[in-house]
Amino acid sequence: MHQPPTAHRIDPATGAMSHATGRYEKRLRDLAGLYADAPAFDRAAQEAGGRIVYAVNEVRPATTRGDLIFGTTFMEPGQIGGEYYMTRGHIHARGNRPETYYGESGQGVMLLETPEGATEIVEIGPKTLVYVPPLWIHRSVNTGPEPLVMSFCYPGDSGQDYEIIARAGGMAKRIVADGDGWAAIDNPTYRPRAAEEIARVYATTD
Repeated sequence: MHQPPTAHRIDPATGAMSHATGRYEKRLRDLAGLYADAPAFDRAAQEAGGRIVYAVNEVRPATTRGDLIFGTTFMEPGQIGGEYYMTRGHIHARGNRPETYYGESGQGVMLLETPEGATEIVEIGPKTLVYVPPLWIHRSVNTGPEPLVMSFCYPGDSGQDYEIIARAGGMAKRIVADGDGWAAIDNPTYRPRAAEEIARVYATTD
């Protein structure tokens, strides 16, 4: 039996998507450990821990090979200790699954890292499509004064591994405010992955 086609209207200002089948939110208190300045995070969480930092609307027709998961991400502007608001970031549990992000509104960057620790940073804004190739850890960062809204799409059987970043003490670079723009600085708590963990990532491909 064929699954029927669908159409989904996206509001580029809010990330609202018609006929979404799921939504999740990450509040400031949910993001402990992401920011370098832990005392600044603790103060912000005490004052506004319930603030939604980012929200995802999505459609998951099937989580099997051959289908797609798609949706939108809405991220508020803000900083913790000079470091811009960011998503938790992940690599796909099946490491060789790619993903695309399309800028709907706002300004930000996609921070990307290989399991071996090489970094790439790609700016995203309105009418910009970013391709995240297989085997890249990726995290979205809102570097602008307005909300960052993106639409995304990835294979239905990809899955996510969020802990690969936490196990390394964060990503190798951090995105911070630098005058009127942003800068990438080294993360002093970053721990390069051992050969065994890198091998496990590559073993997840099929």
